[in-house]
Amino acid sequence: MRVAGSSRWRLLPVFVAIYMVFLYLPILLLPVFSFNNAAATRFPLAGFTTKWYASLWGNREMLDAALNSLIVGVCVSLLSTGLAICAARAVTRYRFRGRRAATGLIMAPLFLPEIIVAVSLLMIILQIGLELSLATVILGQTVFCLPYSMSVLTAGFDGFDRSLEEASLDLGETAFGTFRRVTLPVVAPAVLSSLLVSFTISLDEFLLAFFLSGTEPTLPVYIWGQLRFAAKLPGVLALGSIMLLLSILLLVAAELLRRRAERQVSSGGTLHA
Repeated sequence: MRVAGSSRWRLLPVFVAIYMVFLYLPILLLPVFSFNNAAATRFPLAGFTTKWYASLWGNREMLDAALNSLIVGVCVSLLSTGLAICAARAVTRYRFRGRRAATGLIMAPLFLPEIIVAVSLLMIILQIGLELSLATVILGQTVFCLPYSMSVLTAGFDGFDRSLEEASLDLGETAFGTFRRVTLPVVAPAVLSSLLVSFTISLDEFLLAFFLSGTEPTLPVYIWGQLRFAAKLPGVLALGSIMLLLSILLLVAAELLRRRAERQVSSGGTLHA
């Protein structure tokens, strides 16, 4: 029995290595082929070139789509984080009837198929007479990103020492002033992490943008449209590589901020005058 068990443990690194190669090798090939001096995505490479990256700066449609994604990402991150701050503070500090049900409803988009969420939002928007635009994309993605912001901020608020707020109130500070000068500085890393996570998710999100964007495409929708033309594939690979790098940097920064928030809250924070 020991021999069989030890054999399984020896096979575990092999399984993990195969899994990592299967999962990440296609992603790593994306930047490799973006430097290929040919439109075909096959080995051997025809040569090394950066012309596909240089061509992006002269692509007006791509720049407009990038601006749309930036506008949507900033608005979604601000809205989802603002709403999540209120929700996370309520569910971590207060005990009220329906708290678990409210939390479950907020987190529901995490477990529902995204295409179902997209079609449902599209039907609601059309029923109330709104035109599809960046505004409808912002509304839809805020609903989708809110659970992620909620998860990050709940970890930030959970375990917060309420005596810090009580001391501030006893010293004559108002409730808003206490939140601004005491609570918010302690959970600031979690707030920044929520902003980065929701912005990253919004930047990469396709289905909601595809259904709700109308005539104002975001970058993922633009990339989808370009895949129909084989000659434009190298430019798409270059653009995808840039988005991949940006997403990795934002997620790493968000994770570092989240861990800092957990350490800060666990240590009790500091009372800022």
